Amino acid sequence: MLLKISEITMPGKIFPLKMAQDLDAGSNSLQSYVISSNSHFHVLTRNRSDGRKFPELVLDKALDREEQPELRLTLTALDGGSPPRTGTSQVLIIVLDINDNAPEFAQLLYEVQVSENSPVGSLVIAVSARDLDAGTYGELSYSFFQSSNQVIQVFEINAITGEIRLKRMLDFEEIRSYRMEIEASDGGGLSGKCTVAIQVMDVNDNAPELTMSLLNSDIPENTPESVVAIFGISDPDSGDNGKMMCSIQDHLPFLLKLTVENFYTLVTEGALDRESRAQYNITITVTDLGTPRLKTQHNITVLVSDVNDNAPAFTQTSYTLFVRENNSPALHIGSVSATDTDAGANAQVTYSLLPPQDPHLPLASLVSINADNGQLFALRALDYEALRALEFRVGATDRGSPALSSQALVRVLVLDANDNSPFVLYPLQNGSAPCTELVPRAAEPGYLVSKVVAVDGDSGQNAWLSYQLLKATEPGLFGVWAHNGEVRTARLLSERDAAKHRLVVLVKDNGEPPLSASVTLHVLLVDGFSQPYLPLPEAAADPAQADPLTVYLVIALASVSSLFLFSVLAFVAVRLCRRGRAASVGGFSVPEGHFPGHLVDVGGTGTLSQSYRYEVCLMGDSGTSEFKFLKPILPNFPPQVTGREMEENPTLGNSFPFS
Repeated sequence: MLLKISEITMPGKIFPLKMAQDLDAGSNSLQSYVISSNSHFHVLTRNRSDGRKFPELVLDKALDREEQPELRLTLTALDGGSPPRTGTSQVLIIVLDINDNAPEFAQLLYEVQVSENSPVGSLVIAVSARDLDAGTYGELSYSFFQSSNQVIQVFEINAITGEIRLKRMLDFEEIRSYRMEIEASDGGGLSGKCTVAIQVMDVNDNAPELTMSLLNSDIPENTPESVVAIFGISDPDSGDNGKMMCSIQDHLPFLLKLTVENFYTLVTEGALDRESRAQYNITITVTDLGTPRLKTQHNITVLVSDVNDNAPAFTQTSYTLFVRENNSPALHIGSVSATDTDAGANAQVTYSLLPPQDPHLPLASLVSINADNGQLFALRALDYEALRALEFRVGATDRGSPALSSQALVRVLVLDANDNSPFVLYPLQNGSAPCTELVPRAAEPGYLVSKVVAVDGDSGQNAWLSYQLLKATEPGLFGVWAHNGEVRTARLLSERDAAKHRLVVLVKDNGEPPLSASVTLHVLLVDGFSQPYLPLPEAAADPAQADPLTVYLVIALASVSSLFLFSVLAFVAVRLCRRGRAASVGGFSVPEGHFPGHLVDVGGTGTLSQSYRYEVCLMGDSGTSEFKFLKPILPNFPPQVTGREMEENPTLGNSFPFS
């Protein structure tokens, strides 16, 4: 038998059962019913009007489908016979469900941690509820209960499975946690609720940020600990992900100072020098301590502004310039140059001439300088013979404030030009009759007749003089030494040679082009020096009216010269007499009328001795005559000279030195 009893049936409810059939009668017929032992039912035996007995099942205790959805009982029918007989029947009682149980979650609070970098659609958590009811009463659906828009926008829940998934990416820095209620509803209208707390876990997905509060990118040099920048750093991450460290490159003259938490000041470590480095590129690096580490870099360009701390410096401490004499006025002779390592107006250099140490030097009239480029100019023609070198100082001054300056020495050397012809000092060419050189006819080849002395106002090779015989009365008789101007006899003199000779000597320098001068020498060949020889003037002078003072001077000079001449002749005569006596004793005589030979050097080189000599010129009415007298150096004669010795040395009498 099958009974369907609702679980809400109240105890005492009677459920009639099918009655058993017993063919016996009387006491052997059906007498009673019993049911197997249980806690919910008992059975009653009822009599019908026709005398048959039927069972009734009485509910003793309320049924609960959730505890026991069905009961299986055994109904036994007993007769009254002996022995008694029984019959059984199975009674299946199905407890009919009612919606008497609300859904229940396994946990009232679900807590979960979700990484903020979880992808969209990833499972956050699955909630689970159960309902003891059956059928539609036990079918559950899940939903958010009165959730905020933030939750609905980020999460979604599967109504059947209770799985909560991400609808979009989480952001720890935006919302760090979510809290929501989930409702489970059955088919009968009952529901249960639970709470889900979601903690967003931070990942290092944010690089540090740098916020500049103050930036001073133009720093003057020579200023210690100047503030370059003030900035703050931040990282929206948490934990180690939000911890930061700040740094700049090594080997830079800058320091980072932590002022307050996460605020730094960038200052110069010391005084900067623009001349060493005018610009710095500083990279501020902020790094967090997350994994992986993220960093932010900020570049700053610092310009070092100039201070006038460097004086102009010349490229050389001294300059040597060369200029050839006879230059054209305003000639550019050279330049000086100074540089200033500063910048702008501090590096603009102005040149000037400094006052010379010698106050008598007219520097301003000799040299000028271009104030802008340092070019030097000679203002007038320079003369080597008058000014061979010029020294002065130039200054270089910048335009800074205060202005700085420096000095350099400039030495201008005037180069010689061949602008001076040789000048003959001897024989003197003064427009009067030339001096006459006396040469004994007994002179040997190489005899020194005279020496042309000349000078050249130039220098170097421009002053190297050479001599040559330009003209001669009798070529081949005299020669001129090219380097010293000595006029010497070239061969022995003979009686056939003319007594009077005129020599023109050319004196030439070694310049380019060479310059020259000529001098005329008059040579008189004499047999001896015992009588005066008056050379005739080559041209008679035009008579002129003599000035009285000139006449007096001529008379006085003639008197003095005559007295001096007489003294010399007397002295020579005395010496000749002594010489004659000495020669007669030794068996050697000097030819009469021949000029004393000890006054002439005809041996060896034929040069005059290094002693001094006198030159006397006599002037008279008939013309101008010149005599040359040589003051002898008295030799030390040996006590006695034999004739044999004289024969062995026939030139002994002619080899005494004189001056």
